[in-house]
Amino acid sequence: MSGVLDPHHGQPVLRHGPPPSSARMTMIMVHGRGASAEDMLRLAAEFGTTDVAYLAPQAAGRTWYPYSFLSPIPDNEPGISSGLRVLAGLADSLMAQLIPPARIGVLGFSQGACLSLEFAARHPRRYAAIVGLSGGLIGPPGTPREYPGMLDDVPVFLGCSDVDAHIPLARVHESAEVFRRMGASVDERIYPGMGHTVIEDEIAAVNALVLSSGRHAFDTQIPSNGGQ
Repeated sequence: MSGVLDPHHGQPVLRHGPPPSSARMTMIMVHGRGASAEDMLRLAAEFGTTDVAYLAPQAAGRTWYPYSFLSPIPDNEPGISSGLRVLAGLADSLMAQLIPPARIGVLGFSQGACLSLEFAARHPRRYAAIVGLSGGLIGPPGTPREYPGMLDDVPVFLGCSDVDAHIPLARVHESAEVFRRMGASVDERIYPGMGHTVIEDEIAAVNALVLSSGRHAFDTQIPSNGGQ
């Protein structure tokens, strides 16, 4: 498929931490508009983990799609579909290494949060964690939200300001409700007057989530006889 139809295909994916095959979990980190994969790895460094792998894909031109996430979805194509394919490809690659969804998480900020949340809703599995920092599900008001499948007890963290200039509060609430309807365990935190950024409380919450997620799935995959 040409770059015009699939602009994010073949873009770099930066990596940090142990190999996913030996990591307790792997977190896919999705950057926002005008940002970079490097920015997301700097955020990952704040979690202070040594047994988590981080994969940060880079969007072509530093933008996953051209317009607001509230615009009609066709206006933001092929960027949205191309970006979703990148995330699906990373998840599929991990599962091909026999890493179950319960050891795979997805985290995004801003535009990357919107893409991450939309990916998780369209590809429901028993993920280790889903994190949307200043983001919401994609599409204009009234977009149908009848996603197939369930997210049974998957931990979902949504953090956003109540006055974010880019993310309407109603869309954060709607996204939280959609994930609850899909069976996820949602921690929705709205911060008065925060602006469009990430604050310490969010980092602490995500850090706690990362430290606990994927542990059971990882432990149960370790053979008791040392792998013989």
